[in-house]
Amino acid sequence: MGVYSWSDFDDTGDAPTARTGPDSPGFWLYSSGTTGSPKGVMHRQKALEVTAVNYGSSVIKIQPEDRCLSAAKLFFAFGLGNSLTFPFSVGATAILNPAWATPKAVAEALERYRPSIFYGSPGLLASIMDSQVSPDVMKSLRLVVVSGEALPSEIHRRFTEMYKVPVLDGVGSTEALHMFMCNREGEEHPGTSGRPVDGYEVKLIDGDGAEVTGPESPGYLHIRGDSIATGYWCRYESAKKAFIGEWLRTGDVYTRTQDGYYHFLGRDNDMIKIGGIWVSPAEVESVLTEYPDVLEAAVVGARTITGLETAVAFVVPRTGKVLDAGLLEQHCRAKMAAFKRPREIFFVEELPKTATGKVKRFQLRQQMADKVPVE
Repeated sequence: MGVYSWSDFDDTGDAPTARTGPDSPGFWLYSSGTTGSPKGVMHRQKALEVTAVNYGSSVIKIQPEDRCLSAAKLFFAFGLGNSLTFPFSVGATAILNPAWATPKAVAEALERYRPSIFYGSPGLLASIMDSQVSPDVMKSLRLVVVSGEALPSEIHRRFTEMYKVPVLDGVGSTEALHMFMCNREGEEHPGTSGRPVDGYEVKLIDGDGAEVTGPESPGYLHIRGDSIATGYWCRYESAKKAFIGEWLRTGDVYTRTQDGYYHFLGRDNDMIKIGGIWVSPAEVESVLTEYPDVLEAAVVGARTITGLETAVAFVVPRTGKVLDAGLLEQHCRAKMAAFKRPREIFFVEELPKTATGKVKRFQLRQQMADKVPVE
C-alpha cells in the first residue's frame, strides 16, 4: 500500500463533467444478500452529502486530522461512508487495507497506520478479543463504530473494558446508505441500537398497520430521511413492499424503551413463533454470548417432528475452549423462560456470513431443513 494525495489524481481541469443535480442518479449499491439474492439499490447524488452531514459530522464528529480504517470495503454502503464519503467531506485520511478483515490483519493495520476511528462488525470485535489482540494497538483510536449485526451487550462490555475505547453500535442499511440510528459517545446504551440520527424519522408499525406508541411494544421499523434510495433495479415487487411513500420499511422488528432507545429483536422473517408467542433471536443470542466460553451465536427457527416451530442455536466456542452442552443449557435455564430456550445447540467452528459480517441465517435454516426434524 502507498500514500497518495489528491493532487496525484487531479486532472488538468479540461476533462468534461456531467451536469448533475442533487436528484440526479448517482450510483447503485447491492444489498448484502442475507435473506436471498442481492438487490440493486439506486441512490441519488444527494445521498452521499446527507450521510456525511447526518452521521459523519453530527455523530462521529469527523475532523481533518482523523485517520479512518474500515473492515467493510468501499463497495458496501457502510464501507463507502467510512472510507470515502466521511473522510473526503472534511479532508481526513482514509486507510484502504486490501486484506480480508481477520483479527491478525486488523491488528497489523492498527499498529502500522494508527487510525483514530475503526469501523467493524460485532463478530469481528468478538474475534479480536478471542485472538487476544494487544490493547497497545488500539491506543490511537478515539472511536470504534459497529454495524452489520446487533452488538450483544456482553461483547460491548468486554471490548470496552479490554481496550478502553468507546464503542458506538448502530443500525443502517444499503437502502438508507449508512447509519440512521445509533449510540453517541458518552451516551452508549449497550444492547441497543441507540436513538435516531438527526435528519431521520423513525416509527414502529404493528401487524395491523397501526403505529406503536407505547414503550416496550414490538413493531416493524420504518424510517424516512433524505438518503433513502429511490428503489430497487428491476425488482418492482420487492420495491413495493419496502418503499412506502416517503418511508422505508426496513424489515427489522424493534421495541423502544421509555427513554427513547431502540432494541433490536430480529428481522421480520427471522422471528420465531413458539407456542403462539414471538421469540426474538437476538435476545436468545445475547444470553448465549454471556456464557464465558462462547464467542458467537446465531439462533434460527426449526420445525419439530410434529411440525411445531422451535428455536435452535449454532454456537462458536472461543479459541481453545470446549463447550459442554449441559452447562450451556443450565446457563440458559437461569437466564430465560423455558419456551425461549433453544431446543438443540450445535457447536460449529464458524457462522456463515456475508462480506460485511452479517450472518446468513437462511443458510442455517436450510441446514436445519436438511436434518432430521428435532423432537
